[in-house]
Formats: sequence, structure tokens, C-alpha cells
Amino acid sequence: MPLILVCAAWGVFWGSWAALLPAIKEQLAISTADLGLVLSGVPVGAIPAMALAGRLARGRERAGLTTATALFGLSILAVAGAVGGSSYLLAGALLVLGAASGALDVTLNLATGRAERQSGRRLFQPVYAAFPPAVIVAAPATGLARELGAGPGPALAAVAVVVLGAAFAPFSLLQEPHPPGPSAGTASRTTTPWRRAALLGALAACVLIIENAVEQWSALHLEQHLGATALLSGSAPAVYMAALTVGRLLAQAWPRLGTRALLAVAGLGGGAGIILAALATSPAWALAGFALSGLALGPPVPALLSRAAADDPGGSLVAAISTISYAGFVASPLLVGALSAAVGLPVALASLALLAVPLLVAAARR
Repeated sequence: MPLILVCAAWGVFWGSWAALLPAIKEQLAISTADLGLVLSGVPVGAIPAMALAGRLARGRERAGLTTATALFGLSILAVAGAVGGSSYLLAGALLVLGAASGALDVTLNLATGRAERQSGRRLFQPVYAAFPPAVIVAAPATGLARELGAGPGPALAAVAVVVLGAAFAPFSLLQEPHPPGPSAGTASRTTTPWRRAALLGALAACVLIIENAVEQWSALHLEQHLGATALLSGSAPAVYMAALTVGRLLAQAWPRLGTRALLAVAGLGGGAGIILAALATSPAWALAGFALSGLALGPPVPALLSRAAADDPGGSLVAAISTISYAGFVASPLLVGALSAAVGLPVALASLALLAVPLLVAAARR
């Protein structure tokens, strides 16, 4: 439950943030291109922070997760103060926010892996399942707050209170023993299986590229290419996120579905779903495609992390996979944007089905 609360609080922020972006853009009076440049501070801050947090938190996962969650809440307060200033001030605050979010990502994975080993229970799927519903609830709730007159600053401050409250949840986790032998920093240099980390991280990145693409481009696809209303097109990311949760809960309920089977389902269902959504001739079929894709692609990343945590008690493999796979989120907007400029958005989305091929190859080889 503590891990689920932290993951849900993390999702609350990102759901609220997505709903606040139009108001923030208007308040800063900047162009869409300038907003994109400002938002690039998040991944720029996240990746180095993930690498550092992964080294520091191994063997002290509870303290690491508590600290990262608290820092994330404080960084949200910094962003809340910056949205009323200049775009440069907001870019700096988002750099800090990205670092805190990256640290939260990797420490949550490390803490979940530790909890799995200590309890003997499968936890990654239910923990990850908490994120999408939090996004789905937070986004419209924030939209309603905007309708009632709340500005971005007060809305973000309220979210920060939620996140800071969740920072106390990890205290109820079992105390981790101090790792024997070399220090965590020394161990990471000598024991991290980088070849395996690169392989598993790349598989997870394939999934995350598609996930980010649906979150960022699905509403635009329905509205501009299929003539959907704003309300219907706006439901596309929510349909995908809801399907992610269902897929993860089904994987949790059916423990006999091993990593190999989940990768095979992800390759087949995820690839078929994104093609159906991209080439659909009606909004209904597109939503069905996004739902199929989310249902199939929900379980693999938690399953890969769970497998890595079981095989590597030191946590270096989990930290490395978390950092490598995050590159999928960073690359996805650039990839889809470039493909869209060349061949159009529907074909660009359909071409993401090629990312299902590595999943099928991995399923056949494991």
C-alpha cells in the first residue's frame, strides 16, 4: 500500500500538469514552440538524476524513496511559484522538477524490488497499476478547478500537498538491511550486468515510446484526422491509460503468465492495436485500437523490472533498466514529430508497430 500511494501521488501530479499546460502557456504568453523548449527541462533534469539516485539509494531504498518523494513535492511548489514569472524561471524550476521526478522513478522501482524480495509477493504490477487511474482522475479534476477559477499556481500547490503527504508512506516499509561488502558506489561499478541492462532497458523503452506517443498524439489524431469532437478526442489518452491498468491487474491475477508470455502478448496485441488505431476510419475503431494496445502493453515493463529485481538483490540492474528505458519517453515526441512531418501522423503512429518486433524476438528467445 505505501508504494501504491506514492505511485498514485506521482500520477496525480502528471495528470494535473497535463490539464494545466494550456493555462500555463496563456499565462506566460509564449508560443507552442517556446513551451516545448521550456518543457524540455524535465527530461534534461531527469536522466542524470536517475543515474545518481540509482547509485545512492541501493541498500537504503526506504530512505531514498522518502527523500525523493519529498523533494518531488518541494519541486512542485517551486514550479507553482515559477508559473507566475518568466519562461526562463519556469524552465529552471522544471529542470529541478525533472530531476526529482527521475529520482522518484528509480527509487520507487528499487523500493518495490526490495519489497518483493522481502515479502515474496509480486508487487510491480499493482504498484504500476496505480499511476494511470491517478492521471485519469487528476486531469479532469484539475480542469474543473480551472473552470471554477483556480490558477496554475494554487492548483499546483494543492498537488504538492498531496505529494508531500505521500512522502510519509514509505516509513511503513520494512527497514532494509545495510548491504554487506563493498559500498553501493563500488558495487555499481563492478557488478552491474550492463549487457543485460541494455537489452531489458531497450525492450522497456520500446513499450514506453508507444505509451508516450499515445498520451501525446492520440487526441490530435482523432480530432484532426477522424473528425472527432473535442470531448471524444480527449478521451483517447484516458482509454489507453485505463487499459494499461486493466492489463497490469490481469497480469497480477494470472501469475502463470510469465515474462515470455507477456512479451509475446505485448508484441502481438500492442502492435496490432496501434496499427488499428492509426489506420482506423472512425473514432470508435481508433479508441478500440488504443484500448487493445494499452491492454497488451501495460504488463511488460513492471514484469521486466520484477524479474530484474529478483535476479539482482543489489538493485543495480533495476536502476540501470529504469534509466535506460526512460530514454523512450525522451525520444518518443521527437520520433513521432519527425515521422509526422515526413509521412503524416496516421502513418507515423502505425509505424510504431515496428517496435513490437523486438518484443516478439525477445519472447521467442527467452
